[in-house]
Amino acid sequence: MMILRSNPASPFGRKVAIAASVLGLSDNLKIETADPNAPEEPLRKQNPVGKIPVLVLEDGATLFDSRVIVEYFDYIAGGGKIIPREPGPRFAALRLQALADGMTDAQILVLYEGRFRPPEHHVQKWTDYQSGKIARGLTALEAEPPPLDPVPNVGQIALACFLGHRDLRFPGTWRDGHPRLAAWLERFAVQVPAFNATKIAA
Repeated sequence: MMILRSNPASPFGRKVAIAASVLGLSDNLKIETADPNAPEEPLRKQNPVGKIPVLVLEDGATLFDSRVIVEYFDYIAGGGKIIPREPGPRFAALRLQALADGMTDAQILVLYEGRFRPPEHHVQKWTDYQSGKIARGLTALEAEPPPLDPVPNVGQIALACFLGHRDLRFPGTWRDGHPRLAAWLERFAVQVPAFNATKIAA
């Protein structure tokens, strides 16, 4: 059995767990909590940069980060399931994944600025820089929400996880101004039961 080392609050770990469910791989996946901040955490040997998620394969080898893991899942599920084979749909899905993951990275950096630095050392210019990435991404996605495939692709899964993470960590900051995107997320949640199954309380 494969082991996914992550944290329930991680949007990237959630992306991997949802991908596994969509691809029918959940029964072959055990999820273990990992603490990236703990010096003694085995995670630091499983992934030298100490980030989650990490997938531990049955032979003990590891894969990271989330983009590599979801591609591996698609491969062992037969290929072309959540990463389309045809160039047009493929690169549209990968582009959306890159946008959603980039927004998620920026969101986490904003969160960490408040979590790890004392208030007197906060750098507003840095926070504004990261927040600008998120604002521009939300504006672009609201103007043209992505489709929602019968089997959601990696970009659609990544976007849902970004929005879910925003609801978790920054509630009330995006839905009112982005009604089309909020409606898209509601459709995703109905279509993909794993989305609500992986949701945690604030």
